[in-house]
Amino acid sequence: MTRGVVVGKFYPPHSGHKYLIDTAASQVDQLDVLVCWHDRQSIPGSVRKGWLAEIHAGQSNVTVHSVWDFGDDNNPEAWAQYTINALGDRPDVVFSSEGYGEAFAHHLGACHVCVDRQRRAFPVSGTLVRADPLKYWDYFEPPVQAWYALRIAVVGAESTGTTTLATALAEHYKTLWVPEYGRDYCQNLLVKGIPLDGYPWKTEQFIHIAQAQQAREDEYARRCNRVLICDTDALATGIWHERYRGTASEAVRSIAGSRSYALYVLTDCDISFVQDGLRDGEHVRQWMTRRFREELQARSTKWVCVSGTHQERMEVAVAAINGFLG
Repeated sequence: MTRGVVVGKFYPPHSGHKYLIDTAASQVDQLDVLVCWHDRQSIPGSVRKGWLAEIHAGQSNVTVHSVWDFGDDNNPEAWAQYTINALGDRPDVVFSSEGYGEAFAHHLGACHVCVDRQRRAFPVSGTLVRADPLKYWDYFEPPVQAWYALRIAVVGAESTGTTTLATALAEHYKTLWVPEYGRDYCQNLLVKGIPLDGYPWKTEQFIHIAQAQQAREDEYARRCNRVLICDTDALATGIWHERYRGTASEAVRSIAGSRSYALYVLTDCDISFVQDGLRDGEHVRQWMTRRFREELQARSTKWVCVSGTHQERMEVAVAAINGFLG
């Protein structure tokens, strides 16, 4: 039984890494992949380990580990001993695409297989993709794309054009938009014959809606095209909690605080109100718009308010988003 090893930062994993691991896995009975991490990196080692485990889940002979990066990159002998300690044994083969591979394998007493050292198959590196991840988008697998997706949250009071704007932005950027889970939740209540007028909302329901909205967003982020347009977010759910429960929910606030967006687009309440059977009423639009402004001003995130015609709103939103795309 032959045992191989691949060691790297995978910061982040890209097509070159996948090619290396796929090549190695095809040549040995057991392949150990060591993800080296330290706490100064912006992507935790556990996250990268999870990505690689998912990407190579179909290869039963691949095992992914995370190990502390002690930083002495120019000491292959120390890394060889560290690898033996981590694995509990010496590997038979070292696979690498880097210059350190030969010396590293020598100190392990293993063979060395160099895989695409010149990057001809995939002209990419971790340094390049970290500098401009959206440029190298096609070199990422879905879980990594979800991490780097440029998330835009479109928020606003009822009947202020959030869904209209979200769908138009998604069409403009040839990507996906995330529908509002809370609206689906309300529709399901109506299907069950439960009237919304005077409905006794509970905090637990808002917590569920906020969590489900983020789960839906994460699912769509795996399939989007660089930009992900989100029709509402947990911040909006928190404001709705204030509307129906009369006070803020710290639990919902915590959920909202766990998620960040490149940009918030707030739709102004300067267009006509349209009742579609689900909406609370025009009387809360100005209050809700004011609350959105207060919340966004209190955050460090970037945001813009769009008003006027649909075309005018699109122009402001697209200009703001393009500022991130370069």
